[in-house]
Amino acid sequence: MARNGRREDDFDDSVIDISRVSKVTKGGRNLRFRVLVAAGNYEGKIGVGSGNTGEIPQAIGQAVRDAKKHIIDVPIVDGTIPHEVVGEFKAGKVVLKPAYRGTGIIAGDVVGTICRLAGLDNMLTKSLGTNNPMTLAKAVIEGFSRLKTPESVARKRGKEVEDLEEAFQ
Repeated sequence: MARNGRREDDFDDSVIDISRVSKVTKGGRNLRFRVLVAAGNYEGKIGVGSGNTGEIPQAIGQAVRDAKKHIIDVPIVDGTIPHEVVGEFKAGKVVLKPAYRGTGIIAGDVVGTICRLAGLDNMLTKSLGTNNPMTLAKAVIEGFSRLKTPESVARKRGKEVEDLEEAFQ
């Protein structure tokens, strides 16, 4: 059991990227591996983390712990997100759009993996600016953190959810 009452094994994780990085010192090059991992429970919780060690299995373990530490909630409405949003991180920009049932997840490797682990079934995405996996992953998480549920918008405006639905039809 984890400290917060949630079992650790409720989350599934997936390695997004493994890259070899080096640091040049007076004694030569220090080679290490940087691993990017996404962890999600397929029910609206997702986290992305990275690990950097000399051996790949240790880096993966470190990245999984980091991902589980940085879990966010993604509002899901009928298998998709409630509204369009743009996530930005450094040079990366990711457009996330809701899609009709049966569309599937139209996305690249990095964005698609994160969306599937979050529990989304139908979604349209477009990544702009960069194809760096780390930057794209953080842009997706930033976009997901900007999403608002219909209930929170209705509460903020002092209306009922049904009143908001009528306004958009």
